[in-house]
Amino acid sequence: MLTKKQLDLLEFIHKRVQADGVPPSFDEMKAALDLRSKSGIHRLITALEERGFIRRLAHRARAIEIVKLPESLGGEPTAGFKPRVIEGDRPSGPRPANVEPVAVHAIELPVMGRIAAGVPIEAISHVSHQVAVPGSMISGRGEHYALEVRGDSMIDAGINDGDVVVIRETSVADNGDIVVALVEDQEATLKRFFRRGNAIALEAANPAYETRVLPEDKVKVQGRLVGLIRTY
Repeated sequence: MLTKKQLDLLEFIHKRVQADGVPPSFDEMKAALDLRSKSGIHRLITALEERGFIRRLAHRARAIEIVKLPESLGGEPTAGFKPRVIEGDRPSGPRPANVEPVAVHAIELPVMGRIAAGVPIEAISHVSHQVAVPGSMISGRGEHYALEVRGDSMIDAGINDGDVVVIRETSVADNGDIVVALVEDQEATLKRFFRRGNAIALEAANPAYETRVLPEDKVKVQGRLVGLIRTY
């Protein structure tokens, strides 16, 4: 499954190849998708190549070959496709008659306002309401709280505008963790955390947003993502 940006780029490349016989340049792709940097295009191209939609030809400038198209762009359905079932998802046989469903216990957590998955917003410090979350989301270590997500910078990590994220309070994080970061004691944002020497990189999961690199004394980790709740 492709993200909207990946699909938009694939469609743009396909139309240009059909019209001109050659793929567009990276500058043209960046302008067409209204991205801020070429690094976002590189990530999209890599994702399309990994999923088998395009092929980059070595030692040739602007050499991108369309291998296949999704059905939404006129491609053929994948022959013989069957949904893959992950082992251990559920028992293969019928449930024994004497086994009762296990009750799922909910825990009330405070919703501490909204967190920006995009440009940082003012720091969160007040409880707006309570939300019930499955007990399995709570690790048992430290305090937990919830935040409403505003923005689209974490969409490639499966975090959408309007989602509620469950956060475990902590002041430390490992590289790659999705954290609530407090920037200069004023702004809070939800990003992937990476340490780069004496600096902290806050990386979005959307190629439209550039990674922010800040001195380590300007960033404080307020918690780490442990769960997500989505309402349809």
